[in-house]
Amino acid sequence: MMTWYHSWRAAIRIARRDAWRSKGRSFLVLAMIALPILGVSAADLTLRSAELSAEQSAQRSLGAADGRLSDPSLGGVPLMQSPDGVNYNPVGDFEDKPWPEGKTDITKALPAGAKSLTDTVGSGKLRTAHGLLHAEIRELKATDPMAKGLLTVTGGRLPQKADEVAATDHFLESSGLEVGSKLTARGFDREYRIVGSYELPGSLDTDQVNALPGALLAPLDKALEAADMSGTSPSTTLLATVPGGFTWNMVKDINTQGVIVTSRAVALDPPADSEVPLFQEEGWGHFEESTAAKAAALAAVGTVVGLAMLEICLLAGPAFAVGARRSRRQLGLVGANGGDRRHIRAIVLGGGLVIGFAAAAVGTILGLALTYLLQPVLEDYMGKRFGSFDVRPLELLGIALIAVLTGLLAAIVPAVTSSRQTVLASLTGRRGVRRSSRVLPVIGLVAVTIGAAIALYGSTMTDQFVVVAGGSALAELGVVALTPALVGLFGRIGRILPLSPRLALRDAVRNRGRTAPAVAAVLAAVAGTVAVATYAASSDAQEAAAYQAQLPHGAVSMAIEEGGGRDVPQVRDTVQKLLPVDVRADVDRIVVGSASCSPYSDSEGCGRLEVVVPLKNQCPLWAVDPAKPEEDPSAKFSKAERRKLNDDWRCQPGGGGGIYTEGGVMVADAELLQVLGIDDPAAEKALAAGQIVSFDKRNINDKGKIDIRVVTDTEAADRAFEKGQKIPGEIKSFTAHQVADTEKAYGLQMLLAPAAAKSAGFTTVPLGAYYSTDKMPTTQQRQRLDDELDKTGTDVALHIEKGYTSEASIILLSLTVFAGLITIGAAGIATGLAQADAEADLKTLAAVGAPPRVRRTLSGFQCGVVAAMGVVLGSAAGVLPAVGLRLTEERQQMAWYQQALDEGWGPGSVPHVPIVIPWETLAALLVAVPVGAALLAALVTRSRGALARREAT
Repeated sequence: MMTWYHSWRAAIRIARRDAWRSKGRSFLVLAMIALPILGVSAADLTLRSAELSAEQSAQRSLGAADGRLSDPSLGGVPLMQSPDGVNYNPVGDFEDKPWPEGKTDITKALPAGAKSLTDTVGSGKLRTAHGLLHAEIRELKATDPMAKGLLTVTGGRLPQKADEVAATDHFLESSGLEVGSKLTARGFDREYRIVGSYELPGSLDTDQVNALPGALLAPLDKALEAADMSGTSPSTTLLATVPGGFTWNMVKDINTQGVIVTSRAVALDPPADSEVPLFQEEGWGHFEESTAAKAAALAAVGTVVGLAMLEICLLAGPAFAVGARRSRRQLGLVGANGGDRRHIRAIVLGGGLVIGFAAAAVGTILGLALTYLLQPVLEDYMGKRFGSFDVRPLELLGIALIAVLTGLLAAIVPAVTSSRQTVLASLTGRRGVRRSSRVLPVIGLVAVTIGAAIALYGSTMTDQFVVVAGGSALAELGVVALTPALVGLFGRIGRILPLSPRLALRDAVRNRGRTAPAVAAVLAAVAGTVAVATYAASSDAQEAAAYQAQLPHGAVSMAIEEGGGRDVPQVRDTVQKLLPVDVRADVDRIVVGSASCSPYSDSEGCGRLEVVVPLKNQCPLWAVDPAKPEEDPSAKFSKAERRKLNDDWRCQPGGGGGIYTEGGVMVADAELLQVLGIDDPAAEKALAAGQIVSFDKRNINDKGKIDIRVVTDTEAADRAFEKGQKIPGEIKSFTAHQVADTEKAYGLQMLLAPAAAKSAGFTTVPLGAYYSTDKMPTTQQRQRLDDELDKTGTDVALHIEKGYTSEASIILLSLTVFAGLITIGAAGIATGLAQADAEADLKTLAAVGAPPRVRRTLSGFQCGVVAAMGVVLGSAAGVLPAVGLRLTEERQQMAWYQQALDEGWGPGSVPHVPIVIPWETLAALLVAVPVGAALLAALVTRSRGALARREAT
C-alpha cells in the first residue's frame, strides 16, 4: 500500500542529489521561480500592512475621542448621513426651493455630559529659508489626552505657549527650517518659535504647522484682512467623548440639528443599510464594487499570474529537459533495474518539486525580510505609516504553492519525454530520430486565425476592449504554438551563412525542444512591449495634437489679481531682469468699482463688464431666450439640425489660455501683438486710432462695432436676466478691427489701447505682462525667479510656454529596456543550455582543428539567433492588439462625439485617434537587442573548454 510513497521518496532523493550536483542549472531555475514569488509576497505584505483596520482608521482620524462633529454649512437644517459621514443630504425636497446654506453652531449639538476639543484647520503662506511655502495651519491642543493618536512627535515637544508651534517633518524638510527656528507668516510680523516636530501617520507628505487654539489663525486673518489679502479659510470641528460612545441612534439625533458625526462606535460596528435613512433615498445607496467588476479584477489578476507562470515554464522547461538528458544514463540504469516509466517521470518531476519548494522557501523568506527592511522606504513612498506588519500565513502559503506548481509544470514535458526513451537509448546516449509534432502547428495556425478574426471583429464592430484583448491574446498563444515550426523555417536561411552562424542556426533547429520555449518567452515579452509601446506612442500623438498652447513657444505671461495691482510694476521688472526677455508688453485690466475688485469678486460695490453679443451672432444651441431664460435652447432642434450646427462658425469653441480678464477685454499696446507673433499692421493702426482689436468676430455687430455693458449693480442685473428684462448698465461702443489670424490669439478676445480705455472713462489697474524670450528660460533661471517672487509675498500667476511635453519617451525607453533584459536573459539561458547540451559537439570541433575563437563566436551566434527569432515574431504579434485597441477607441470616441451632438451638449472638434508605430523602439528591439545579446554571450564565453573528466556513475 505504501509502494507509491517509497518510490516518490526515492525519486525526490535522486532529484535532490542531481540538483545539488548541477548547482549552476539549479540556481538558474530556482532564481527564475523565486524572483516572482519574492515580488508577489513582498507586495502582499506591503498591501496588507498598509491596509488599516477599522480601529486603526478611527485612531488616525479621531485620536482617543469617541467622535468628531463637523458643520456641512447647510444652515442647520436636518440631514441624513452615511455611517462614515462622508456622504450626506438635507432632509426634504429642495428642487423648487433655494439650497440651504449657512453656518451651524456645532457646540449646541453636543450631548449632555460630553467633553470636547476644538480642531481648527486653515492654510496660509509661511516664510521659510527659501521664500514662501503654502502650508496647513492647525490649531489643536495636541497635548490633550483626547488627541492621542492624531499625530506622532518625532522631535522636541508640542507647543505649550501662544508663541510656540510644532511642524511636520515634511514641512521642516521643504522649508529648510529646523526645531528652534523662528517662523513668520506672510502679512504677519509676529514671530513663533518651532519647539517640536511631528508626523501625521496617515499623511506623511503634509506641510502642516500646529499651534494652540487661537494663537495663529485668528491674528493672522486680521492682519491679512487689514492688508487686503486672502485669508486662511479656517474650518473647525469638535472632537468629543461621551459615556458609551456615539451610537447610531445618537448620530441620527445629532443629524436633526444639521451636524455630521464621525463615530468610532459606528465605524467599528456599522448599522445595516436598512437602518440608514440616506440609503433609502432614491439615488443613494451603499455603493459597493459590482460582481462584474470583482470578476474582471480577478480575471486580470489571474491573467497576469497565468502569463507569468507560462513565461517561467517556457524558460525553466528547457533547463529540466537538458538536466534530464544529462542524467539519461542514470535514468537508463533505473529502467535497467526494473523501474518503469512512472518511476522515470517521478524522478524528473521530483526535480521540479525540489526546485519549486526551494524557490518557494527562498522567495517567501526574502520577501518577508525585504519588506521588513524596506518598511520605512515603502511608508515614505506611500505617504503613510503601516498599521502593523501584517503577515497572513495562508496568503503566503498560497503564493508559495504557486512556485511549487510552476516548478512542477515546467518539468512535466521533460518528464514525459524522458519516460518515452528506451533503456538502450538512455544507456548508449543515442537520441534516435525525433520528428516534430504536426498537430501543434495546426492548432497554432487555427488559434492565430480565430484570434485575429475576433480582434478584427472587436475593433470594427464593437466598442468592447475585452473582445480585442481576448482575440489578441488567443492569436499570440497561437503564435507561441507555431514557434517550433517557425524555428524550422528560420533554419532554411542557414545555407547562405558562414560557418559559426550556420552551426548556431542548425543547432537551434535540431534542438527545438530547447530553442522554441526560449523563443516563445522572448516572443511573449516583446509582443507585450510592442503592443504597449504602439498604444503609448499613438496616445501620445493624440495628446500632442490636442495640446493647446497658452502662448508662443518660450513666451512668458505674468498676472497678479490681488491687491489692486500695487505689486505688478515691481514683479514686471523682476521677471524682465531674471529671464532672457526680448520684448515686454505690459497689460492692464478694467475694474468696475474699487481697484481691489477682481474678476472673481462678488464683494459689495464691485461690478462687471459684459460684451453685448448680437443675437444673430450667437450660436442657436447656446442662445438663451430672454423671455424664457430657464429653457434649454438646444431642446428645440432635432438631432440632424444639431449636427448641422456643429459646422456653423457661430458655434465653434473659442481658444483657451492666456490671462483671464473680465469680459475678455485686455488693455495693452501694440507690443502685445508682437509678443504673440501677430503680424498685422492694420491692427496696430487701429489701436493707435483708439479702436478695439477683436479676435472673435461674433462680438462685432452690423455697424462694425463692439458694445460693452458696464454693470454696476450686479444683483439688479441678475434679477433682470432671470425675469427676461433688459439688463441695466451703461453701453460703451468701440469701432472694431477684426484680426484675420485668430489662431495666434491664445485665448485673447479683445485688445484695447490704454489711451482708448482712459478716454472711454474706464478705470484700469495693472494686471501683468507678456514677454517674448530670445531663448527658452532654463530651470535655474526659473528657480531664481520663483525665489525672488516669493519674497514679494504676492500670488503671482506665472506661465512659461514650453510646448507639449511628451511622457511617452520615458515609457518607451522603459519598455525597450524591459524587453531587452527579458530577451537577453531568455537568449542567455538558451545559450547556456545549448553549451551544456552540446559540449560533445564543441569538443569534436576542437578535435578536427577548429580555432578557439569558434567556440566564442558560436556561443554569440546561438544567443543572437534565439533573440532575433523571438524579437521578429514578437514584433509582428504585438502590433495587432495595439491597432485593434486604437480602432476600438476611435469608434468609442466617435460614438461619444455623435451623442454629444445629438443631445445638444455643444459642438467640438472631431476626435483624432491616430495609430503610430514606434519605429525607434522597433529598431532597438530588432537590431540592437539581438546584436547586444550576441556580443554579450561571446564576451562571457571562454574560448577553450574545460578538460573532460570521467562521468560519475
